[in-house]
Amino acid sequence: MFIGHWAAAFAAGAISPKASRLGTLFVAAQLVDWGFFSFAAIGVEAMRVEPGATAMNPMDLYYMPYTHSLLGSGIWALAFAAIILVMQRNLTGAIIAGLVVLSHWFVDLLVHRPDLTIAGGEDRIGLGLWNYPSIAIPLELALTIGAFAWYLRRTRGPALPPMILMGLLLVMQAINWFGPEPKETSLALYLTALASYAVATFFAYWVGTTRRHKRLRG
Repeated sequence: MFIGHWAAAFAAGAISPKASRLGTLFVAAQLVDWGFFSFAAIGVEAMRVEPGATAMNPMDLYYMPYTHSLLGSGIWALAFAAIILVMQRNLTGAIIAGLVVLSHWFVDLLVHRPDLTIAGGEDRIGLGLWNYPSIAIPLELALTIGAFAWYLRRTRGPALPPMILMGLLLVMQAINWFGPEPKETSLALYLTALASYAVATFFAYWVGTTRRHKRLRG
């Protein structure tokens, strides 16, 4: 998934007034992909273009034990939770942020072909919904828009910033689904992915500064 990962960020922002602001939660939701594309850029993890790998995604994600194993994702989640705890002195917020990081692996499990691992071994798992666009597309939209609507209901603030954010996410997703497929992996590809996460996170940070949870006083 792409924007579907940010459904966990919206849900986390809706569920508790002690959750971090939306920008931080956006980082959490895609943290392991931040790690993966950074690692791929320096040769620590690897992917290649394989046309037809799945109906919706030509990427063969053949080596990513440090970010997309369940163990690796758990370590990223614990590290991020620890950072939030130290910086914000907020145990509940730290736990929520860690769970958002960990959610990435379980969401990927739905759509990836078998390229995920439990602890970086040879056994690979993935339910492969990317081979079924008629299921994967509505599922991603439903998760994202549903969580976004819940976030709006549970927070208060001007409506325009979150609407701009959702519009941006939908445009980015449309490009991801229907834009030209990459011909090969390259540093430019990795940097483009990281840039897309940065842009979405910037707008999420903006939204987070304009909205407060309804259970917060004042």
